Amino acid sequence: MATQSAQDGACDPPPRAEKPVKSAGFISKLRAFVKHEAEKNKSQWKTMGPAKVAVPSPNDFLQKHSKEPKLAPRKKEQDGKKLPALSVPRRTYRPVIRIKKNFISKNALAVIRGVPKKPRHFCVDSRQGDKYLLEPSGLVPKYIKKKDYGVTPKYVTQRNEEIKREEEEYEASVVEQLKKRALKQLSDEEKTSLLQGLKKNWEETNREFQCLPVLTDTRYKKMHKAKVEMKLKQLEHDIEALEKHKWVYIANE
Repeated sequence: MATQSAQDGACDPPPRAEKPVKSAGFISKLRAFVKHEAEKNKSQWKTMGPAKVAVPSPNDFLQKHSKEPKLAPRKKEQDGKKLPALSVPRRTYRPVIRIKKNFISKNALAVIRGVPKKPRHFCVDSRQGDKYLLEPSGLVPKYIKKKDYGVTPKYVTQRNEEIKREEEEYEASVVEQLKKRALKQLSDEEKTSLLQGLKKNWEETNREFQCLPVLTDTRYKKMHKAKVEMKLKQLEHDIEALEKHKWVYIANE
């Protein structure tokens, strides 16, 4: 018996461990309502277009003049009667005025009362009979028969007067300038006083020259000595000129 029970235990498979049952977790009460609202507001053709598009029929092809605007149909006359005309004329209405006029008699009177045309003068210059108008040819002396022929034009006379007036003004200004620069004769008193002043200046310059050092070893001394000598020579020249000439003239400034 013991061996039999041992054999039975060896043939049976070992018992399996049972898996733990998972809990369903939290489920919202509004889950079904939210799902229904989402399906309700969803559009199937938002990005990809409608699910089914009507295919145009091959018989409805584009025909000529099919897209041109069509005029409204004209109103048919009712019972064969025309519509009543408007009592007020339109703006574009122009009444036809018929005037009875005898153009034949009018033209005849115009010819009878009209001034006859003057004959035109021609010039023939060849034996074949080539002719041209005489007046514009230059053969008619019409320019020398003018009233103002040979008369100096007004603008030339006016221009000559302006030139003459400008010359007179220029001569008057030259004479005035010469009068201003005219020479003036010195009187004896002016000449004497001028000589005395020049001699006095010469004495002062000569005294300055004599006081100069004998040795001129610097550049300043040499320049000062040359300046004083030049001044003395100029004073001597002026004194000699005044004493030599009896009458002295000077220019007015």
